[in-house]
Amino acid sequence: MASVTLPLLLKEFTGGARRADVPGASVAEILDGLGRLYPGLEARIHRDGKLDPNLLVAVDGAIATEGLSTPVRPDSEVSILPTFGGG
Repeated sequence: MASVTLPLLLKEFTGGARRADVPGASVAEILDGLGRLYPGLEARIHRDGKLDPNLLVAVDGAIATEGLSTPVRPDSEVSILPTFGGG
């Protein structure tokens, strides 16, 4: 199972959990698995087949440039990261 790190801003959906082990072969499957573990979380992180624009996903330290179809290995480290903006 992939090890998923969740940002603090999602703690209200996870009961404060910051890590979860989730099965899946793609980012989409990982996010679906998180949604099963934490009801309500899936709608916050992706909808209509797209990742929330305020979040990024990294797999093994690299931004998931293939979006939801980015492959994930069973031993992968997946991080959900908030985006930052400024001006």
